[in-house]
Amino acid sequence: KALAEVLFCDYNPGGKLPVTFYRSNNDLPDFLDYSMKNRTYRYFTGQPQYAFGYGLSYTTFSVGNGKMTAKSAKIGKSNKPYTVVVVPVTNTGNREGTETVQVYVKRLDDAGAPIKALKGFQKLTLKSGETQKATIALDSEAFEYYDETIDELAVKPGKYQILYGTSSRDEDLQSFDFTVK
Repeated sequence: KALAEVLFCDYNPGGKLPVTFYRSNNDLPDFLDYSMKNRTYRYFTGQPQYAFGYGLSYTTFSVGNGKMTAKSAKIGKSNKPYTVVVVPVTNTGNREGTETVQVYVKRLDDAGAPIKALKGFQKLTLKSGETQKATIALDSEAFEYYDETIDELAVKPGKYQILYGTSSRDEDLQSFDFTVK
């Protein structure tokens, strides 16, 4: 019954993929290669068949220009978020649906860091024509990366990029520049 409700548009699914689907096995590294290169959305440089965070709906959504509460932060500020990302989302279709706004962080000063890493998300259920704002706080943990000098995660000063959108695909993302001092 549930499958029939989805197929006949009686129910509008709003799920997102928790993994990346590659176009072919040739996109994957050798099984005996244990590096992260080209594995998961965080390190994959190719074009996936279906990206992490991708989803389908019987309606359409438009993601507007987001805003941040701060463009920089100082290391050690732990009780408050480093910044809050606010993103307007409009249901541009003709039926109610749920969209998930995703926020990724990329460390620009570290060639070995992931291409992007999911650091927050918010689901919004919108009626046709309705606009709501997703509000996603990024605290110091969102800017932690592996520091081999201390062999653990740490916030490092430098330049970051905050990306927001509806999936991990580059064409679905908009970005802000952010600095940690």
